[in-house]
Amino acid sequence: MIRFFFSALLLAACAGLLVTAQAPESITIRAGRLLDGRGGSQQNAVVTIRDGKIVSVGKATGSVTYDLSKYTLLPGFIDTHVHILWHFGKDGRFDNRGETPEDRINAGIANARTTIEHGFTTVQSVGEAADLELRKKMDAEHLPGPRILTSVRQINERTGGRGNPNGLATSAQLRQAVRDAKDAGADLIKLFASASIRDGGKQTMTDEQLQAACGEANALGLRTLVHAHSPESIKASVLAGCTQIEHGNFATDEVLKLMADKGTYFDPNVGLVLQNYLENKAKFLGIGNYTEEGFAAMEKSIPVVIDMFKRALKTPGLKIVYGTDAVAGAHGRNIEEAVVRVQQGGQKPMDAIVSLTSRSAESMRMKDTIGAIAPGLQADLVAVDGDPVTDITALRRVTFVMKSGSRLVDKVRDRP
Repeated sequence: MIRFFFSALLLAACAGLLVTAQAPESITIRAGRLLDGRGGSQQNAVVTIRDGKIVSVGKATGSVTYDLSKYTLLPGFIDTHVHILWHFGKDGRFDNRGETPEDRINAGIANARTTIEHGFTTVQSVGEAADLELRKKMDAEHLPGPRILTSVRQINERTGGRGNPNGLATSAQLRQAVRDAKDAGADLIKLFASASIRDGGKQTMTDEQLQAACGEANALGLRTLVHAHSPESIKASVLAGCTQIEHGNFATDEVLKLMADKGTYFDPNVGLVLQNYLENKAKFLGIGNYTEEGFAAMEKSIPVVIDMFKRALKTPGLKIVYGTDAVAGAHGRNIEEAVVRVQQGGQKPMDAIVSLTSRSAESMRMKDTIGAIAPGLQADLVAVDGDPVTDITALRRVTFVMKSGSRLVDKVRDRP
């Protein structure tokens, strides 16, 4: 029986044509250069796709569905730390005054579209309840964007502790908060073990609180991503069995080694979030803890985090994943993290690519689904103009994006 396939959406984008198209039963893609996301590479390779999954990778002659022989093909990019709904409002400010919930969802749709246009086929939003509504709407209407995992909410030292004498949550209340998050649909748990970098980054959750929250998450089979800047908060989180540390601006060699020894994933955000805040200072200033002092602290932190990242790279066995903490103003610029990691942090380009793809998939417990170009995995593919192993900025030049076998971006096919 012959199947008929229809385009679900056709959107003209300034950078090229953005489309969603259902995959035919068999697709072939020829790549001039293929980087498999696990450190391997080959020339003139053909990827065969069926029912949204990769069935083979190898040499082949003859015609193909998509000829990308002038480009480098990689797995779809992964960002393990974004805030997909954060945006600037109608007045250009972050406080989004006068917005409706629908306005916020529409902003999330726009953020998702620009994110996938730039090669990111999977993101982890950490996170708010509206992420679920955004994901549901995008799936129902077949809107272009990355697959979205969400923490649904964020948990700190006071979550569930309202009414307690000191306002701090008990261990039992934190365990309940974790269970509540799972019941609400969370794919993972996001914790705040330290204050913001704008407030000094000191430890805020106690060791006992972290043990309760991460212990409960582990018992439920959920991962825990922990915002932690200070060495004390990092150490307490790792010893509590939390699965991933975010930021780690003030990480010492001791806690970097501890993460490596315990197999804890590390997501240092060194190349986009602080820089984006400073570039968009006028849009944040005066809202919450976005103060002059806070911005001064962020500016001062940039060389600190670059130094920390260089030391992290020298830590044997440390599992560094790819996350940007993309907030308002940063969506679509997620790849800048990789450029800074390589150009300023000294990371080898291939290592940066592995972090961006298979290592991040592994951290999300999705290594058998995404993160590499290999048989059996989802056909999440990105083509770029140039060779990112010799020029990491080639990752900025996305020409083709496919998610689960559906072509979403094609600037090659439709080029005059």
